[in-house]
This record gives sequence, structure tokens and C-alpha cells, in this order.
Amino acid sequence: MARRLRIEHTTRVAYAQPAASSHNEVRMTPLTLPGQTTLDARVTVSPAATTWAYWDYWGTQVTGFDLLDPHERLTITASSLVETSPPEPLPRAPAWDAIADRTARSRLLEFAGPTGRTTVPAKLVKKARKASAGLDPHETALAVSALVADRVAYLPGTTGVNTSATEAWEQGAGVCQDITHLTIALLRGVGLPARYVSGYLHPERDAELHRPVAGQSHAWIEYWAGDWCGYDPTNRTRADESHVVVGRGRDYDDVTPHKGVYRGVAGGPPEVTVEFTRVV
Repeated sequence: MARRLRIEHTTRVAYAQPAASSHNEVRMTPLTLPGQTTLDARVTVSPAATTWAYWDYWGTQVTGFDLLDPHERLTITASSLVETSPPEPLPRAPAWDAIADRTARSRLLEFAGPTGRTTVPAKLVKKARKASAGLDPHETALAVSALVADRVAYLPGTTGVNTSATEAWEQGAGVCQDITHLTIALLRGVGLPARYVSGYLHPERDAELHRPVAGQSHAWIEYWAGDWCGYDPTNRTRADESHVVVGRGRDYDDVTPHKGVYRGVAGGPPEVTVEFTRVV
């Protein structure tokens, strides 16, 4: 069943002392895709600043802005209205040798090798190969996702943005970012191109209309098996009408929601809130 979701993503930054200036990039605007249409989207900034938008190499919309006067705080609010639909049936999976051939001759190669965040020891790849032995690509994606989810419990606060996939595996706990990085690493290790998806997940599948609900940004995977197929390993489910895609890349570094530089004294971590309202 189609959904129409209003999303408000707010990031608040407080500096220990006024920042002399700052230069920022924001990736918080949902994409328009088959099964997802962005009806309205805007990014506002306080203190007020002129913003500009462009598409990066990975196909994500980026909002940029500079603050050239001293400022003690920075508030970024990304508001959007998105209509989503249930996913289409999975495509018929190609044979493994066909996937390998297609990967070697296309941009899929960019999603086939390890990155700094998706590098894992050979022993973990060996576990993934054992878990997926004899399976087709779709079955492999499920088996590897289950391998990770069985090992790494979703436990907010146990890891940070710089935690590696291996560290999350070893401590057996992490957040969606860690579970996604691990799943991507192991899928690539067994020969299946995979990419990182940054976006939102409405926390209530049967949400009451017009009632705001607190949520958070989310991460999941897409693997290539004849086409890109979305799967949420943290929740052990296909990406569906509750998921809203903002960007895709090799890992979190390609789709960071907010990044930038500023001149001043370091402050504490930003405060981030996400609010969902289902309107249809």
C-alpha cells in the first residue's frame, strides 16, 4: 500500500566558542526513484545563509552553504514530503559467472571491492562463503544478512561513526550503520556487488495518520542480482514503503548526512532529531 510521509530532520550544532566561519554540505533530500517520489523538499539554515544544490558523483542531491560571520550555533532543518510504494517482485537472479562478468565490465566494479569502512579479515569472508555455499544471489543476500544480524545485536550507543566493521563484529553489538557495513563487506567478499543506502525508516508500520512520531535516520543495503535490490539487515526485511532513500554509495563516507569544516574551538557532538508524520 502506498504511503505519503512528511519527514523533518533537524541537526543542531553548539560550539564551545563562536565559530569564525563554517562551510557545510548536507545530504538529507530524498531521491525520486521508481517506487518513491519526492513531492516537496527544502533545507533551511539558521543563522540564515544562501544555499545551493548539486548532484554528487553517486547521484545524491547535496545542499551546500557557507557561514562567513561568527556564530555560536548552527541549526539545519531538512523537510520533505515523500510518496512511497511497496517494492516490485525480485528480478530473476543471473548466474554467478554472469554477475562476475557484468561487474568486471561496468560501474558495478565500484561496489565490488573493500573500502576503509568495509574491510574485514579473511576469516569472516570464509564464514560468509560457508553460509552461502550452493545458494543463488538472492538467497546469498539473505544468508549473509542473517549471519551478520545473528552476530551483531542492534544496540544504540555501543559504537560511533568511526567504528569499523570488524570492531562491530568483535564486540557483537552496533547500530544500523555497523550492520550495513558488515553485510556489504561480506557480500562483496562472496562476489555480490553491494552498496550502502542512507535514508529514513518510519518506526511504525501501522502508523496512525497525521500523528508525528519520533524516529531517526537509517541505513541498509542494496545488492545487485540483475538489478539493485534493497534489503534491511538490521530489521531482516526487504526495503519497502516504510523506507525512504536519500543516497547511495560505497559506504557511509559517500553519503554522510552533514559534514563540513569550521574555524573555532571544538564543541560537543551535534544533536539530531527526525520526526515522521504519515499523511496518507
